[in-house]
Amino acid sequence: MFDYAALEALSAVLATGSFEAAAARLHVTPSAVSQRIRTLEDRMGAVLVVRGTPCTGTEAGLRLARHAEAVALLEAELTPPEAPPVLRIAVNADSLATWVLPALAAVPDRLFDLVIDDQDHSADWLRRGEVVAAVTSSARAVPGCDVRPLGALRYLATASPAFIARHFPEGLSTAALARAPALVFNEKDGLQAAWLRQVTGESPPLRAHRIASTTAFVEAAELGLGWGMNPEVLVRGAIAAGRLAALAPEPLAVALYWQSARRLAGPLAPLTRAMRAAAGRVLLPG
Repeated sequence: MFDYAALEALSAVLATGSFEAAAARLHVTPSAVSQRIRTLEDRMGAVLVVRGTPCTGTEAGLRLARHAEAVALLEAELTPPEAPPVLRIAVNADSLATWVLPALAAVPDRLFDLVIDDQDHSADWLRRGEVVAAVTSSARAVPGCDVRPLGALRYLATASPAFIARHFPEGLSTAALARAPALVFNEKDGLQAAWLRQVTGESPPLRAHRIASTTAFVEAAELGLGWGMNPEVLVRGAIAAGRLAALAPEPLAVALYWQSARRLAGPLAPLTRAMRAAAGRVLLPG
């Protein structure tokens, strides 16, 4: 059996990034936190925390911290905990901006630690055991996980009317698309390329701004910085008001799935129900 106080100290250090902040959270001294971590490392025969600014977990440390959180979640089903258990889940930024928050609000007595990653990569966090559930574009279940369809998030290629008039006066073409500035969320964002393949059959290299914010992404398109794929639910008003226009009528529908750890199916059931209900109010039927 592991020492629960030591596991709690490990989770606190990784969550806060320092021994001092972890001590404040646990209402003990930093030396007490350090001693608990050293004892746990001796027990495991491995370094669990990379001391630095901030402190980070080794692979073994992260795995052990996730185990501790899973145990706390299971125990919360049996007796009311002193503090709400933490659910660490991976979600894509556009889902967070359009439908995930109401689902989280519908699950009381839980704390959420959200990992924001592209829907094509969020399942990797489950494979590494670093989250208990994820919103992902993968329909193939991660080993040890259940997968449920959520629906499809519909995207439109949008830009300001002035941008379209300037860069596409004769309509879309491979040459014009290669010259016109695009918007991408980060290096993992493949939505613009996917839409181009769907509409033109080609995927020319893009000159792109990187803007890792869903709301700023929409604003950047309105201001004429570039064109990009925006969730239709976020840009309907701007299109109706004339601040944005679609480059072409064809949308891009991205199917999303909820994958969750099977061993925690019971404790995660309320969140799973809330996620599916919230998704059903916004996403298109898959």
